[in-house]
Amino acid sequence: MTDDDAPGRDPDVEGHADDLEPDPERAALLREVAEDVRGDSSESEQLANVLYRTSDIYDPDEDTTPEEVVQNVKFILEVKERGGLGR
Repeated sequence: MTDDDAPGRDPDVEGHADDLEPDPERAALLREVAEDVRGDSSESEQLANVLYRTSDIYDPDEDTTPEEVVQNVKFILEVKERGGLGR
């Protein structure tokens, strides 16, 4: 198995991580939008979580890769599909 075939690797994200420089303004904007869309529905909560997690890529205080964000977003979607963490 090569690094490209490793579990959790997303070929659509690979190779682009170097293009993503820390950008505190972008991180803040994504978090602001996340708070704006967060609402009472599970879908809005889910979207807010995805946006907030994506903002970590641009936060200079976070050590997050795009691959980790993709894995986390997939987990968020799987939890939603199962109906919650406890199921």
